[in-house]
Amino acid sequence: MDASLAFPLLAGLIAVALFFDFLNGLHDAANSIATIVSTRVLRPQYAVFWAAFFNFIAFLFFGLHVAQTLGTGIIDASIVDARVIFSALMGAIVWNILTWIFGIPSSSSHALIGGLVGGGMAKAGGGAVVWTGLFKTSAAIVLSPLIGFMLALLLILTVSWLFVRQTPFAVDRTFRFMQFVSASMYSLGHGGNDAQKTMGIIAVLLFSQGHLGSEFYVPFWVVISCQSAMALGTLFGGWRIVHTMGSKITKLNPMQGFCAETGGAITLFAATWLGIPVSTTHTITGAIIGVGAARRVSAVRWGVAGNIVTAWVVTLPAAAVISALTYMAAGFFV
Repeated sequence: MDASLAFPLLAGLIAVALFFDFLNGLHDAANSIATIVSTRVLRPQYAVFWAAFFNFIAFLFFGLHVAQTLGTGIIDASIVDARVIFSALMGAIVWNILTWIFGIPSSSSHALIGGLVGGGMAKAGGGAVVWTGLFKTSAAIVLSPLIGFMLALLLILTVSWLFVRQTPFAVDRTFRFMQFVSASMYSLGHGGNDAQKTMGIIAVLLFSQGHLGSEFYVPFWVVISCQSAMALGTLFGGWRIVHTMGSKITKLNPMQGFCAETGGAITLFAATWLGIPVSTTHTITGAIIGVGAARRVSAVRWGVAGNIVTAWVVTLPAAAVISALTYMAAGFFV
């Protein structure tokens, strides 16, 4: 690795990272707005502004534990160089674009992690991987949708019991208002967890080039840049995936939308506090399936859910392979 990168190359890599963050907001906008749009509480054009605002201000409410994990807890920071970062970003970006084209709600988070692992292993083999951090993140692939499922299921049962004497009209009116609260919470959780992943990538690149001194940290300008890029991506929406998340898995009413968003938000808040880079896609999908299953098992379109789970399993290795191939191809030009 060169002692330092020329400024244009360093700026170019940061721009690619911010482009990934923009795609993350575009791709995962569905996670924030699918339920509130599908229940017709907000029109799509208003919902994206609502989600983008809370995506942006999320840094005011959370620490930077997830950025720390991405920066130093997936691959050894000492082997990171421009080629590894570029390969990781390309692996994640290519996979995000492919899944966005086909309307598959895969995980931008795990695409980025897979990209890091692929680029790191292409350079230094298995020794490049921080296996404890990768295991913790991989475990979250299973646990985050399960926790989202259980919390949403518990919430829908509790709320149904509390409002059992209310008329359907009164319940619907109450939860149309409450969905503004739950959608805000979920967008905060989404912005808090997802934007930090790109912060970690940019910070470890700066650290590897000696721009942060001897101690890893995330500069404030990186925080603001990543939150802004994600919010901008959210404004552009991701309508193919909104349709899948909001209506293809199960039909939702405002009460169910509130329970799904609240269950997902609680899961994201806990994961962000613990520094675990979970998938917001996995979390909200598990929560939506939970509220659908509470009504009746047949209310969930299990075939669609199965296709989504398949995409989850494939995402990390697919992004890793694309990243490793990019790393090898870049060797011909470096």
